[in-house]
Amino acid sequence: MVTTRDGGVSAPPYDSFNLGDHVGDDPEAVAANRARLAAHLKLPSERVVWMEQIHSPTVTVVDGPSDGPVPATDGLITSASNLALAVLTADCVPVLLSDDEAGVIAAVHAGRVGARNGIVPEALRVMAGLGAKPQRISALLGPAASGHFYEVPPEMARDVEEHLPGSLCRTEAGTVGLDLRAGIARQLAGAGVTSIAVDPRCTIADEKLFSHRRSAPTGRLASVIWREDA
Repeated sequence: MVTTRDGGVSAPPYDSFNLGDHVGDDPEAVAANRARLAAHLKLPSERVVWMEQIHSPTVTVVDGPSDGPVPATDGLITSASNLALAVLTADCVPVLLSDDEAGVIAAVHAGRVGARNGIVPEALRVMAGLGAKPQRISALLGPAASGHFYEVPPEMARDVEEHLPGSLCRTEAGTVGLDLRAGIARQLAGAGVTSIAVDPRCTIADEKLFSHRRSAPTGRLASVIWREDA
């Protein structure tokens, strides 16, 4: 599932369902919003696992609740049931992965730097170590900055394209841009993943979503994946 801005208690500019605890929002408001999310998932709050996201190519396997955010990682992987993995974004690409047969799931924060440096292939590699197979994995690329509006300097775009082919694009304004979801989808397909869904919403254009590019400071959306007991 993917949250929106609506339904929380945070005051502007984090209004209202901000789930990021690192953006300057009132910690009590963030805690209340996270409790609401857990209640919606019908899970205890401690069974929603968060990350200290640092735009790295690092993923971490978890098998139970964490005492605070899992440090210095941009991907969470588990085979435990009733353990929700959450990724926070406000323009970066949230990638949710699942091999239902192997019972392995992942939540990945694929920003420009992480995607460029291979966070998604690393997640697939670690999932394979737990028994997942690419041809059985389903992927969801959540709301993110779209290529229509994600303008970057030409040299940055060329660098990302070199490492993440398919991401270079032109914005609606005719400038050089990046479509990270296109690049990640191509990367996943190249790795053998055939079930790839892309949420078409653009965080920059859709004011129901948080966007750092549109209005910083701002809150963070959560994209969450979990396995229920059979």
